[in-house]
Amino acid sequence: MQVRVYGIKNCNTMMKTFDFLESEGIEYEFVDYKKHAPDGALLVRFADKVGYEALINKRGTTYRKLEDEDKKKLESEKSGMVVLAEKSSMIKRPIIEFPDGEIVLGFEPEEIKGKL
Repeated sequence: MQVRVYGIKNCNTMMKTFDFLESEGIEYEFVDYKKHAPDGALLVRFADKVGYEALINKRGTTYRKLEDEDKKKLESEKSGMVVLAEKSSMIKRPIIEFPDGEIVLGFEPEEIKGKL
């Protein structure tokens, strides 16, 4: 079974994810937000599965450096999706999508194993 992993290559959590998947023999395709920015349809698909608020990484540097105007936009899903698409580093990582459409948000080894 091959999963699709979304995120940013140079991220410690992503590196843990890659190591875990490889150690478990799980094949994956990596989608790097820096090379393939997420579009609105993809973000909506994720939000439908886990909720819009869960997608926002409020602990990261990108969020902390946001202007107040952009933080205000994040309060609304409609305007917030635009901000997330433009500043993809602010999307919680990783997002692992399984062939059946289910996803795991964040590095959750047991949850990943449970979806296989």
